[in-house]
Amino acid sequence: MTVSNLGVIQRTAPQDAFDSDKVRTLIADYLGIDNERVTDEARFSEFGMDRYDRLELMILIEDAFTGVEITDHDADQIEVIGDLIRHIEGDNEGGRKLIPLT
Repeated sequence: MTVSNLGVIQRTAPQDAFDSDKVRTLIADYLGIDNERVTDEARFSEFGMDRYDRLELMILIEDAFTGVEITDHDADQIEVIGDLIRHIEGDNEGGRKLIPLT
């Protein structure tokens, strides 16, 4: 991702209910791509995102959904969109966390 691709990111008011489609839309808006490209199998690296881009995106997601918290450690492990969504769903269903890869 280059500086010329960056735009003003509008934060949304926190929503109480998690909705995976809204997460996909938020990701697509952040990246400036069509929603159809944001699939569970898509890797963030496919869109030119580095660690810092992913952290910024995950902060936006935390701000958009009440009760969603993604630690820096978890953010470093999440490389696929589907993993991000499952992580958030797990947090909302009783506090499950990602299993560390190391």
